[in-house]
Amino acid sequence: MHENSRPVSHEPGRPPRAVLLDCDTGIDDALALLYLCSQPQVELVAVTSTPGNVDADQVAANNLALLELCGRSEVPVAIGARKPLEVPLVTTPETHGPQGIGYAELPAARRAPEARDAVDLWVEAARARPGELTALITAPLTNFALALRAEPRLPELLAGVVIMGGAYYYQGNTTPTAEWNTHVDPHAAAEVFAAFAGQPEDRLPTVCALETTERIEMRPGHLAALAEAAGCREPELVLPDQPEGQRSTASNRLVRHVSDMLRFYFEFHRHYDQGYVAHIHDYFAATVAAGTARYAARTAAVHVETRAPRLMGTTVADYRGLWEEPPSARIVSANHPDEAFAELVASLGALARRVG
Repeated sequence: MHENSRPVSHEPGRPPRAVLLDCDTGIDDALALLYLCSQPQVELVAVTSTPGNVDADQVAANNLALLELCGRSEVPVAIGARKPLEVPLVTTPETHGPQGIGYAELPAARRAPEARDAVDLWVEAARARPGELTALITAPLTNFALALRAEPRLPELLAGVVIMGGAYYYQGNTTPTAEWNTHVDPHAAAEVFAAFAGQPEDRLPTVCALETTERIEMRPGHLAALAEAAGCREPELVLPDQPEGQRSTASNRLVRHVSDMLRFYFEFHRHYDQGYVAHIHDYFAATVAAGTARYAARTAAVHVETRAPRLMGTTVADYRGLWEEPPSARIVSANHPDEAFAELVASLGALARRVG
C-alpha cells in the first residue's frame, strides 16, 4: 500500500483565505459563490466563467448578478474558454434551468465582464501573489487546464487547489461511471491531474467527488431554517405537494432567489427518482476552499478516461500505488453533512440579513 494512502483529517478554521473561483453557474455553483461572499475571512480575488451547466456568457451574467446581489461588485468577473478542449459543449438546462439558476429571476448586473481573458487573469494573479491564492474550480476544468498551459508553475504558485469533480468507485451522475464536470471536458481534467503528478502532498489538488458531495443533500427543512435565520417574516415552505414552478414571496430578497433556485433543483432530483432533495456539491467544495469544513482525504494517482466512448470522463483512483505512479490528488473520503448545513444556514442567514 502506498504510504500516503491512509485518510488524513482536516479540521475547520477561519484563517484569512484569498480565493480564485472558476465556475459554470449552476444552482450549486450559485450557493458556493453566495457562501464565499458570506465569509468575512475570504477575499474573493476573481470569479471566472467556464461553459458547462450553461454557456460561458450566461455563466458570467449569473456571476455578475449574484455578486451585485451580495454588494460585491468590486470582484472581477471574466470569461475564458467558450467550449471544451476537444469535445463539443453539452449544457444541462434540464438540471439547472435555461439560465442556470432554476426559477430565480435575478436583476441584470449593471456592469459587464472584464475585457481580459479569464486565463490571463488567473495567471497574472498567481504570479503577483505567489503562495497566497487558493483556486476553487466547481466547473469543467477547461479554464484551469488552459491556465496550466500558459503557466506550468501554477502548482507551485498557488497556495492550494480545490476541485469539485469525478466519481471514484461510485455511480456517476451523467453516465453510469462519470460525473458531470469531468464528463463535459475529460481532456482538460486529464491535463490537470497530469500537471500535478509528483507534486508534494500539500500541493496536490483536493478533490470533492460525488461519493462525498452527494452526502450534502439539502432538504426543504434546511431552506426553512435559512429563511428563519435571515429574519423572514413568514416561514419559507418549499414542499413536494406544492405546484411545480411556484415562486417564493419571502420578505428577504436573497432568500427569495435562493428559494426559487432550489425549488427547481428539488423538482429535478424528484423527476430522477432521488427524492425531493438537492445535492449541493459545489457548496461543500467552497467550504473546503474556505477552510471551514471538517473532512478527511486520501492521496491517489488519478486516471481520466478520454478514449472509450462509453467510459468518457470516468475517473479512477489508484490509492494503493499499483500503477507505480506518483499521486496527483487528495480525494475527500469523509465529510459531515450536519455540520455543513449548520454552517450554510448560519452563514447565508447572516449574509441575507446584511443585504436585505
